Formats: sequence, structure tokens, C-alpha cells
Amino acid sequence: MAKRDRDTHGTDAFVRVRGAREHNLREVDVDIPRDALVVFSGVSGSGKSSLAFGTLYAEAQRRYLESLSPYARRLIDQVGVPDVDAIEGLPPAVALQQQRGTPNVRSTVGSITTLSSLLRMLYSRAGTYPPKQPMLFAEDFSPNTPQGACPNCHGLGSVYDVTEQSMVPDPSLSIRDRAIASWPPAWHGQNLRDILVTLGYDVDVPWSQLPKKDRDWILFTEETPTVPVYPGFTPAQTRTALKRKTEPAYMGTFTGARRYVLHTFATTQSALMKKRVSRFMTGAPCPVCGGRRLKREALSVTFAGLDIGTLSQLSLDRIAQTLKPAAEGHFEASTNTRTRSRAASRKDVETRVASGGSAHAGSSDVRRTPDLSEEKRIAAQRIAHDLIERIGALQALGLGYLALDRPTPTLSPGELQRLRLATQIRSNLFGVVYVLDEPSAGLHPADSEALYDALDQLKGTGNTLFVVEHDLELMQRADWLVDVGPGAGQHGGKVLYSGPPKGLANVEPSMTRRYLFDGRAVRRTPRTPTRWLELRGVHRNNLHGVDARFPIGAFTSVTGVSGSGKSSLVSQALVELVGDHLGHEPAVEEGEGDAPSMGPIVRTVGRLGAGSDAIRRLVNVDQKPIGRTPRSNLATYTGLFDHVRKLFAATKTAKSRRYSAGRFSFNVAQGRCETCEGEGFVSVELLFMPSVYAPCPTCHGSRYNAKTLEVEWNGRNIAQVLAMTVDEARTFFKAESVVERPLTLLHEIGLGYLRLGQPATELSGGEAQRIKLASELQRSQRGDTLYVLDEPTTGLHAADVDKLMAQLHGLVDAGNTVVVIEHEMRVVADSDWVIDLGPGAGEEGGRIVAAGTPDEVSRANDSRTAPYLRKSLG
Repeated sequence: MAKRDRDTHGTDAFVRVRGAREHNLREVDVDIPRDALVVFSGVSGSGKSSLAFGTLYAEAQRRYLESLSPYARRLIDQVGVPDVDAIEGLPPAVALQQQRGTPNVRSTVGSITTLSSLLRMLYSRAGTYPPKQPMLFAEDFSPNTPQGACPNCHGLGSVYDVTEQSMVPDPSLSIRDRAIASWPPAWHGQNLRDILVTLGYDVDVPWSQLPKKDRDWILFTEETPTVPVYPGFTPAQTRTALKRKTEPAYMGTFTGARRYVLHTFATTQSALMKKRVSRFMTGAPCPVCGGRRLKREALSVTFAGLDIGTLSQLSLDRIAQTLKPAAEGHFEASTNTRTRSRAASRKDVETRVASGGSAHAGSSDVRRTPDLSEEKRIAAQRIAHDLIERIGALQALGLGYLALDRPTPTLSPGELQRLRLATQIRSNLFGVVYVLDEPSAGLHPADSEALYDALDQLKGTGNTLFVVEHDLELMQRADWLVDVGPGAGQHGGKVLYSGPPKGLANVEPSMTRRYLFDGRAVRRTPRTPTRWLELRGVHRNNLHGVDARFPIGAFTSVTGVSGSGKSSLVSQALVELVGDHLGHEPAVEEGEGDAPSMGPIVRTVGRLGAGSDAIRRLVNVDQKPIGRTPRSNLATYTGLFDHVRKLFAATKTAKSRRYSAGRFSFNVAQGRCETCEGEGFVSVELLFMPSVYAPCPTCHGSRYNAKTLEVEWNGRNIAQVLAMTVDEARTFFKAESVVERPLTLLHEIGLGYLRLGQPATELSGGEAQRIKLASELQRSQRGDTLYVLDEPTTGLHAADVDKLMAQLHGLVDAGNTVVVIEHEMRVVADSDWVIDLGPGAGEEGGRIVAAGTPDEVSRANDSRTAPYLRKSLG
């Protein structure tokens, strides 16, 4: 391996790793250059993240934290001690990963970039105040503090109510036919209907024919009468029973439909229930603050003619334009007031100063001036200049379309990581290792150019970049390539190559090699559509009255730069309108664990046109986790574990002991180890050192008690089966088709390396999405299903993309329709139809620029996708 010049400390400029064994790494020894852009490549599950994050970053963090006081270490979430013999030459490291943390509607673009803090300081120190209003502190301009939040909406910007239209979407139905959609399903809803019969309301006529007085009482009453209930009785029988004072089945208490929705939303601990009732709530801008989230005193202060709430709703591009005059020292136009005399105000200030007074920001007379005082001008120019510089770093990464008050839960992982990257560029650190997790994820090739420039800028200021990446273009641009493999899981964990990218061409075992040096897509004749699914007049985010059509029985890729409106059109409008047509509840996954949103679900405006009758089923395969706890795993999610447990329960040993299938679940008290309660490990708290997770001393990590482990099927106990990889289990269960089939699908979709008992918390978003797809592929294919996938190639090596595409084309061949949002041009080139949105992002996007076959779209003049698609088509 070539040596670089020695640095000033006398050591050569390499990070030297010896004996790395983290996860599936096999005693890895590798030398990696500093002050370079180093890309770690390899198929999904090969071990590249274990080397970059689990070993290098973890060790860098451990060394840094050891320099801190024990008390400070207790306050930091530590990643643990890596399993490695030695690492030399490792500088301090910063990790930029894609995790978004706990969803919080109060977390915004402005808060995570700290731009909002600067903006609040600008308004506090240099804003134009109304006459006689005292100066406000920066905290008074924050909607997240009691001092600043609008008292009516508590800083949320919206108020929510429940209307007759939202609760009764189809007034042609009767109450018995569930006209009141907002009432609970199952028994509880039936109970409320039975109570109405007792109360004498007609539950069999169409809702629209009920007197308005009756409709209003049923929906909006705050009364909660308790009455006798006779389930199954007709209205006539109920009247007779009441007259005769027949003993009721029970006494039931009535709850109005609106009261039920609001009470459930406010008190339920179930995210599923909260999201269900939120669909019946309608949101409107707060009438007090106009949706700007702040108290009136804060909104009365202006800068550049705008209050801080209005300015925060603008895109970063427009905020930069607004603040540019102030940053350059020009204040006349930006601080224009309505009716006040400039000359009089200036004279007033001069008089105060001449008489020994002060013209500082706290002076009420100065606040009345249309022109800023000298002190305010200096403060405003300094803060505005800093704001524009910070915004410039975000614009350079293609994020200028984002608004400051855009909630972070609505951002993609790629957008979040670029926001963090821009912050690091501004920090001007030197001699740091930045470890990045697929920074190109979710990026259109045109946006990737800005990312490459940003990485070059970080490297150019004397830093090292370790990037885990599948993007072939970034691999080619790298100074150094570390290829890990050759396969995934137990078939990976080796460094196949470490050196300049061109040297990988000679490494035969590498699966990266063939794609890196021949990135062209395989040409396939597109299917010819005969029917179309039409969307009409779609309004959602930056889509304003868009009409779109998707070919039925074909594979469609929806493309466009980040922020162009792809997710708004597909993941939101298409999914919601088709879902409403099919009578779906809002898509909420059990065990998802996301914090419930603060308000109701925003709905798409638009309608379905022709073709809706051709879709009988909708499957939205997203990248949300399949579970939030280690108790949820691959085997339980796919359902194959149910069949495995039945096999164990059918053995002679289990039958003789009367063990049911439930005995073989680590979540059931009878079968699990009581020491660790089925977790398999115990946590050892070491205060200021990272907590250590050790195998349970009783079950030694098996999760089951000794009696359960005595039962074997074909020589293996249940814990040994969970420890198998998908590929190992395929061989083991070859004769059991009901178990072997899902395992084969998982193998074919590129997940053969995962263990059956692998906790859901260890799976990436891409892995979770493919597990969901494999679970769906188990179903008998009857056709007429619409499959929607949001960037299914995220986190996938090119070899895994080929496996995925084979499965998706198989779905289309079976008579289904597949629509994907995609940035990977090899996938787009392999599509039957392409819909390209843009041309830009945010306000500059939101329209269909081109639609047609890949060849046709590649020739579109206005499309930013076209040149990259042409390159992929060769």
C-alpha cells in the first residue's frame, strides 16, 4: 500500500485498524488514509457500516469521552466500546447519520439549524417596534416558550374542530349502516347505536333525512345520559321493553360523536387510536395569530416590513433575498413604515442624544423611528450577514426551497442529513473525521452535485471523510475505496480492497466491481399501457391543481429533484385518493411507535378520474420500522414464526408435556427465561461509562427457559432456529413449504443474510421495506393491486437493486400496477413509464415536466432528470 507524506507529528497519514471484530467483521486489518474522501462500499449487510460506524466512529467517540469528566459522560448517549484490537492515527470524529430521533412537530428546519435563534435575536435587537411597546427578549419571539406562544393555539399555529361533514362523510347512509364514521368500530359503536334506539332516535332512515335538531344533538351534545340497552331488539321491541320495564342487558352511557373524537384524541395512549380519530378533525389557521404561532406583541414587531412569523413561513431562498439589503447596510426600503415622518423621527432621536439621552434599542422613541438607529443598524447588519451566510450553506446543498418553520418530521432522511452537513461546513473545524451514512440517499443526481461540492469543501479545510455509500458516482469521485464483502452477513465481513477506486477493477470477488465500471442500465422494451389511472385537480403542498395519469398493469417511476413534489403526488395524493376509493382507514402500522401528531391528518384535495375500477387493492410499502422494540423481529413480522412454533408444538416431547405453540414464544411467561424476561440479555449500568449488555446469566442469550429448550425439532431447539440466517433456515425447513416459501422470498429479495430472530431495532429502513415487500409477495397474486413504494433502492447496493427489480417486475407480470418514487437512474431506465416533476423544488416545482417512456423523457428539454437518464440509457 502506497504511503503518504508523514505529518508534522512524525506518523504517516493513515488510520490503522487491527483485529476489528464488530458484528460480522472477521479480524479485519486495514489502513485508511486521512485528509481524504474515503468511501466504504459493499452489498447490504456486508459489514461496511460495522467498520465505519461500529468500529472507527465508536472508538473515536470513546477516546474523546474519556477526556471528559465522569459527570459529563453520564449525560451523553455513548455508542459503546468496539470489538477491535487496536486503532492508530484516529482523529476526533463527528457522525452524520440519518436517524431523525423522536418525531416532534415543534422541531423545525429553523430550530435544528439554529437559524431561528439568530432570527429571534434580529427581531429583538433590531426590529421596528410599535409606539410605547416595551422591548421584547429573544424568547418572546419563540412559539415554543410560554412567553412567546400564541395563547389561543399554544404555539401550534392551528386550531382543530370536528364538523358534521368530517364525522358523517356519506349522509345517504343510516346510523345503523354506520353513517357516523367517527364513532368507534366494533362493539362500542354498536353500543352507541343501541342507546340511540332506546332514546327514540330513528337509526334506519338516511342521515340526511333526520331533523337538524336530532343530528346536532347526536353529534355535538355534551350530555351523557345513561339508559337501558336491549342489544338486538328492533326499535318497536325496544319501545315495548321500555314500556313494560323489561330488565335490560345492561345500562349504557351515551357519548356525542364530537365529544368521543376530542376525548379520545386528548387522552388515548394508543398512536393507532389517536391517528384514527384525528382523521375526523379539521384544522384551520388560528384566528388570533393567523397561523404564525406567536403572541400579538411579538407579531407587532417587524423587520424588512415583515413580522417574524410571516418571515419564517418563507423559503430559505426568499428569506435570503429579504435580508440581503440589511446585510449590505441598506435599510431605507426594508424598514419602511406606514405613515410616520422620517424627518420628524430622525430629529426626535437627535434631540434625545443631544440632551444626554440614549438612542439604544430600549428607547421607546427610537422604536417609533422608521429608520434604525446606528446601534440597531450595526446589530442588524451583523446578524443579517450571518443569517445569509448560513442560509448560503443550505442553498449550496440544494435546500433553499425549505421553509424555516417546516416541521422536521416532514423531512426526508436525506434532507435531514444535508441540514446537519451544512451546519458542519459552517463550523470550520479542522482535522476531524466526518463519518457519513449514505449522504446521497433520497437525492436526485442533480442535487448530488451540490453534495459532492460540500464534501470537497469539508475535505479542503483539512478534514477526513469516511462515507458509507452505494452511489457509484461518489465512489468514482473518492480518493480511496474500501470494499467490504464479498457477500452479506456471515458471507461478508472481509475487506476485499483498500485503495484508489480504479484498482478495484482487478478484484474478482467484489460485487461492486462490475457496477462501478459499467453503470449502464440493461435495456428492456417497455410494456405498452392500455388503461390509465387518472388523478384530477390535485392540491397538496406545492401541487396546485395537478392532473396526472399512471399506466395500469405497468411499472412507473416518478422522478424529480428533491422537493419537486414526488411524495406529495404519489405517497400522499395517489395513496389517499385510491385508499378513500377502496374504503381504507388512514395507513397506520401496528407497533410503529411514532409519537402521534399534534393535530389532524392533512388530507389531499382532488379526485380520481378514469381507471379507478381497475384497482381493487392498495399496498403502500414504506420504510417505516417493522417494530420499535427488540421483541419484534423478522420471524414474527413475516408470520413464519407462527408456523415454526406449531411445528415444535407438534413434536412428541411437546405433546407429552402438553406444550402449546404459545410456549415457544419468548413473549409468553411459560416459555421465556424469567431472569431476562425473554430479552436474552441484561444491562449492566456503569454510570459514567457506556452501559454493558451481557448475555443473560441464566439462559445465556437464548431467551427461553431450560424446559422449553429441551424440545427439539429435527435436532434443533427453538433458540437455535431463531439464531439461523434466512439462507440457513431455507435449507433446514426445505420440506416445510409453509415456512420455506417466505424464506425463499426473503432470499430472492436480497435478505438471506438476516437472522430470523434479528431485532427490528437493528434493521435499516431499506431492510424493513424489503421485509414488508417479501411479506406481501407471500400472498397469492390475483392482480389488480396497486403497489406504491417510496425510494425502494435506498440503502441498496446495485446488486441488491437488481434482485429487487426482478421481484417488482414479477408483480407487474402477474397483472399488478407498480409505482415507485425513485432517484436511481438504472431503475428509471428499466421502467415502462416515467413521470418527471419539477423543474425545481418547492415553489419552483410542483408540475409535471415530462411523462412518457424512459427514452421519451430522456429527450425532454425542460427536465433536470433527462441528462442523467440519457447517460444511464447509454
